[in-house]
Amino acid sequence: MKKLTNVFWISALIVLIFIVWGVIPSSVLPNANLDNVTGAIQAFIVTHFSWYYLIVTTIFIGVAFFLIFSKYGTIKLGKADDKPEFSYISWFAMLFSAGMGIGLVFWGTAEPVLHLFDSAPYGDLGTTETAAVAMQYSFFHWGFHPWGIYAIVGLALAYFKFRHNSSGLVSSILVPLFGDKVKGVWGTAIDTLVVFATVFGVATSLGFGAIQISGGLSYVFDLDSGIMLQLIVIVVVTVLFIVSTLTGVNKGLKILSNANIILAIALMLFLLFVGPTDYILRLFTNTAGNYIQNFPSMSLRLDAFDTGNMEWINNWTIFYWAWWLAWAPFVGTFIARVSRGRTIREFTISVLLVPTIFGALWFAVFGGTAMNFDLQGTTDLAGQISQFGEEVALFSLLENFPFGTVLSVISILLIATFFITSADSATFVLGMQTSGGSLYPPYQIKLVWGIIQSATAAVLLWQGGLGALQTASIIAALPFSIIMILIVLALMKTLKADAADIEKRRRRQLQNQIKK
Repeated sequence: MKKLTNVFWISALIVLIFIVWGVIPSSVLPNANLDNVTGAIQAFIVTHFSWYYLIVTTIFIGVAFFLIFSKYGTIKLGKADDKPEFSYISWFAMLFSAGMGIGLVFWGTAEPVLHLFDSAPYGDLGTTETAAVAMQYSFFHWGFHPWGIYAIVGLALAYFKFRHNSSGLVSSILVPLFGDKVKGVWGTAIDTLVVFATVFGVATSLGFGAIQISGGLSYVFDLDSGIMLQLIVIVVVTVLFIVSTLTGVNKGLKILSNANIILAIALMLFLLFVGPTDYILRLFTNTAGNYIQNFPSMSLRLDAFDTGNMEWINNWTIFYWAWWLAWAPFVGTFIARVSRGRTIREFTISVLLVPTIFGALWFAVFGGTAMNFDLQGTTDLAGQISQFGEEVALFSLLENFPFGTVLSVISILLIATFFITSADSATFVLGMQTSGGSLYPPYQIKLVWGIIQSATAAVLLWQGGLGALQTASIIAALPFSIIMILIVLALMKTLKADAADIEKRRRRQLQNQIKK
């Protein structure tokens, strides 16, 4: 294979070590198995750095909104005459599918119900007041914060790649701060961290996706949702996303992204108009207002006075912030790849607002309907989740609608297509980051990473180590957040210099016109 870099070999070795470590049973390493070690590290980080996660993610949101209204907004991600490669619809579909499409399908029904009946942010369980809070925090966890994080990484990568002809590696963004020093050992370490977070994050999602798909098949068709069905699902999804990967971003991924966003919208509109429509729309409007009104306090909320809510904050908000940071290299790199020719203002507004609004409406439709049914005693989705797990929440909800079985089959297809697009996007990103930043990484490299991702998910799913792998990926969020701070500094420094150059050229042109 051509264009292989040190990052490829180091990353592949680290993945292999973690896979072997993950399958070693606790009886062999009672205190040093992967689950125990990563769990202890994650507990330490959550205990001592929760304040840091809240502050740093809020800063990233502030930077993103600053760029929208700043003088830099009109600068293009590329040369002055570059045109966008994709239409708005295809662009939105791809960035959304790579970013969190599958997460919404998985958590859109389950999270608000869990906040209401199992573990509330605050307030008494099972009340209408807590229902409002549950939906508000669902909006919060899937709103501006994750997309602000993705926007910063994606914008910086696209700007340096398409306007300054950098390599497209995350480490290359830091050249304005550290010069060529970052191209050595430190650059390799940064890019290896990016690959580490991407491989383990996507592999974990593949494993949990297999659990949800097999859970749906079991719930709808009464199949055995054991390990064999889950492994079969992984094999099938792997074959499909590898086929999509080999067709390239402009074909397979674009077509699949358009298809699954259409499917998702159709399913959401069906539930909106067949379900409690007025209630859903009132809930959406009311929660949007609460979200905007309480955004600052939610963004910096910690239990400083030990009133009993810190466990919830750690388990939900801090976990989500770490997870979004861990996914930022992967999602940011892919968003950058498909965003050439957009202006900074156009890019930032679109990445922040469009997925946030769609996600909020999704939660209002699916989560709001589920809460409404349970509060009225029509269903017991909370009990179903407690008994069978979060993966059955969506299917338990759909069986209360006309054509419930058909809707469940459509949902299974939707989950599968979202996983295919996520895995497809990840193989591109991994190929790009381990081939020197090539926008068209060799098919062999993408094929290798696709197999590695699926094999990692399958082995650890079989051995019960997926949770440990997820924790390992999230641990990478802490060092990457520091890299993101440096990315912001490098981006602002470069934007300031470029804006000054643009102004000088404009004045020079104006003077030449006056002389003529």
